[in-house]
Amino acid sequence: METRNHAPRQDRGILFVVSAPSGAGKTSLLNTLLEGDPDLSLSVSYTTRSPRAGEKDGEHYHFVDKAQFEAMVAEDAFVEYARVFDNAYGTAEAALREVLETGRDLLLEIDWQGARQVRARFPDAVSVFIVPPSVVELERRLRGRGQDSDDVIAARMNCARDELSHYGEYDYLIVNDVFEEALSDLRSVVAAERLRQPRQAARRRDALEAMLAGDRD
Repeated sequence: METRNHAPRQDRGILFVVSAPSGAGKTSLLNTLLEGDPDLSLSVSYTTRSPRAGEKDGEHYHFVDKAQFEAMVAEDAFVEYARVFDNAYGTAEAALREVLETGRDLLLEIDWQGARQVRARFPDAVSVFIVPPSVVELERRLRGRGQDSDDVIAARMNCARDELSHYGEYDYLIVNDVFEEALSDLRSVVAAERLRQPRQAARRRDALEAMLAGDRD
């Protein structure tokens, strides 16, 4: 896959890349974060898997068949893509850039493989890894869903251990033991990144220049 180098632009929206093993509670955290932050939106990925109950095309995922997905891969349309459990998932690069150019911040929920690909094209992306408090708790959460067979749960646990081994590649690490505490930590990450001096200076340039010029308005 071709790598495009883009210099960070401080007036552009922030791309938050969030990963976690299945069962760590990532989706619940992100949904709650989004509900309380009107300046943050969620990137909608493409997938070849079938919609689950309640999922809507274009809202939860763009559901496509394998032929269409492979055509997009051939066109280099994805900033990242991966194949997981016989299904494929990918994020369209053009869609990400369109949102970020408006100055809006964007959440991208992907696995470690996708996160690595995104960082190659978006070197200023902020990455967050969410983990459960223990492997025992992770398995309890997976079984508590009541959706998967023992074989599927075993496969997800093996995948989770592999995913956990990549936590060191991320900027932030959040332990989701107590939900409200983990949510507070996640909100703190978003706030801290928005308050970085280069981003604040770019977004508040007119006001800062007016203050330096002695303008009282």
